Amino acid sequence: MSKSNRLFNKGFCALLITQLFGAINDSVLKQVIILAVAADAIWADEFGVGGQAYPALCLTIPFILLSGIAGQIADRISKSRIAVIAKLAEVGIATVAFGAFLADSIWACLGALVLLAIQSAFFGPAKYGMIPELVKDKHLSQANGSINMFTNLAIIGGTLVAGKVYSSYAGIDSTGLAKPAMLWVPGVVFVVIAIVGLLPSILLPKLKSYNQSLPIDFNPFRPYVRALKEMSRSSLLLVALAWSFFYLIGMMALLVLPDFSGILEITIEKNNTLLGVLGITIGLGSVVAGLISGKHIEPRLIPVGAIGMTFFFLLIGVVPLSFEGVAALLGGAGFFAGFYIVPLQSLLQHLSPAGERGRFLGTANALSFVFSSIGAILVLVLLNYMPANQVFLPIGGLAFVGTGVLLWRIRKLLRDPSLRKATTEG
Repeated sequence: MSKSNRLFNKGFCALLITQLFGAINDSVLKQVIILAVAADAIWADEFGVGGQAYPALCLTIPFILLSGIAGQIADRISKSRIAVIAKLAEVGIATVAFGAFLADSIWACLGALVLLAIQSAFFGPAKYGMIPELVKDKHLSQANGSINMFTNLAIIGGTLVAGKVYSSYAGIDSTGLAKPAMLWVPGVVFVVIAIVGLLPSILLPKLKSYNQSLPIDFNPFRPYVRALKEMSRSSLLLVALAWSFFYLIGMMALLVLPDFSGILEITIEKNNTLLGVLGITIGLGSVVAGLISGKHIEPRLIPVGAIGMTFFFLLIGVVPLSFEGVAALLGGAGFFAGFYIVPLQSLLQHLSPAGERGRFLGTANALSFVFSSIGAILVLVLLNYMPANQVFLPIGGLAFVGTGVLLWRIRKLLRDPSLRKATTEG
């Protein structure tokens, strides 16, 4: 299949819609469980303070163990074929989640979350790896801005849906008063979203297999060692580390926010609005970053995004607390996050050779979830020593130190004029 000269061609639009509904399901399932184990919630006693870190680890560990294998498969098998198989699997996993919530079993629900993480781990390298196969290099920044916007719209939608789903499941109305619990609601939502997300995946064009003779190494760590060695020969490894560091910061922010219900004395549904603000502004920032980049990759946006994120996260930890103030500061952090991740994501795709793109993106995916796991563990520890709003001080401090070090290491890449020429001509 030849690449279309248009950004929003049939194949890329099919990928956007497939990704949208997949991310909604991920968000709803994860967020319902996190809300259920957060402070004063129905499963709060299962894990104690900071218990929302455990569902997060159920999501991240499968990515760490399986992304290397998934990357090899994405190089060997057509990425569009992988997408269809992954979406079929999602329908089955949604059915498992239906039964888990109906049984009111936290452990079965966590099992469904692990299965969904496994499915997402195999879909990830194919999803991001097929973007350069569906659009020309000159559209990479705008394509990544668009897919990030759709992903964050999904997070917003999923977060808002999760609040209502949890309220129905727990038997709580919008004012916090008790009502009859409806245990069937989460499962129905998961299955419907999974079926709707399957349909556009069928419309993806048939993409070629780049490396059909590639032997699959099922050792979960050996493929990473080889890929990391190859990536370290260029700027690709440093780009992957900078990209992954965003996930450490982002995971910490997402896990801390559910505890703001008690601090701000707001309902769970209103608390979910904060997550929605963060999601929509990341999407908006991603689109703006894509528009500024135009038909090339613009690495100079990365330090702008890093400085903006750091500034707003630090402010959340020190300013007087109010719902409107926290929402505004989260919005600022989210907007600059889009500036940070779009050029890094585009660089990962552009610098990865076509025949090895799946392996390299799978390795970068695993790195991002290693960093996410570290973020979850840090939240688990920090919430035992400080209130949720003050956790944003170490979040901002980590953003300042970590991104500063990584940006210094890739400073030559940030000024590389060849990227503009290469992607404009692509």
